[in-house]
Amino acid sequence: MSHEKIFDTLWTIYTAQNPGSRRVYELLSAEGETIINDHVAFRTFDHPQINIDVLAGEFLENGYVYKGDYRFEEKKLYAKHFEHNSDVHAPRVFISQLITSEFSPFLQQTIRKWISAIPASKLASPGLIYSGNLSGLPEFEVFEKLRKESEYAAWLYVNGFCANHFTVSINFLKKHDSIQKVNAFLKQNGFIMNDAGGEIRGSPGELLEQSSIRAGMVKTPFVEGIREVPGCYYEFARRYPDSDGQLYSGFIARSADKIFESTDFYKH
Repeated sequence: MSHEKIFDTLWTIYTAQNPGSRRVYELLSAEGETIINDHVAFRTFDHPQINIDVLAGEFLENGYVYKGDYRFEEKKLYAKHFEHNSDVHAPRVFISQLITSEFSPFLQQTIRKWISAIPASKLASPGLIYSGNLSGLPEFEVFEKLRKESEYAAWLYVNGFCANHFTVSINFLKKHDSIQKVNAFLKQNGFIMNDAGGEIRGSPGELLEQSSIRAGMVKTPFVEGIREVPGCYYEFARRYPDSDGQLYSGFIARSADKIFESTDFYKH
């Protein structure tokens, strides 16, 4: 499968499950904007059967190369980012994993059980990144308990393997050509911004500005019945040229730390 088909598949699943993100795309398209993806992000646990390197395999086999890594001490996460070796418009890929050894025995045991329930054929499949939750019906009680330790772990326990977010590159927008204009447009259309650490993370001086809407609440089946929990979200990024005139292509850990909170559970 080509990298274009990989992202087409991911996008189809992402928009079907997250109508709010689809509406963002439709609203910007109706404004005459061309939407290019800056990056697509994935979440996983640091278990050797499903860690970053496993999820990255599908991309590495289709022209992607490793570019850098990041640590998030507070959230106990580690991440790597990858870029295509020739297609300059291909989205960057950002994959993070939870460092489970730094959490309670309950969280570690829950995640081991979750992973052990994944069919072996799926673990060996390049289609793992599209597969969602493969571990059976989640328990809302477990979701709530995981949240007390890690919103990231709770989200992954329910949502499984999918694109956690797509990211609009503001650099390619014409009318909404600044992060301030994008945010104002989204709020005018009823979207709730993730304001953890401020609506805009980063600055032109840091060569990267980012913002995101809060993940929409999605009706999700649990053992206890249907509950509304956060799904996926949409991010927006504006990059600036570095000293050699090329657009900065990496990520800022301090900013990404707050972007992760776009999927935190909230009352609405």
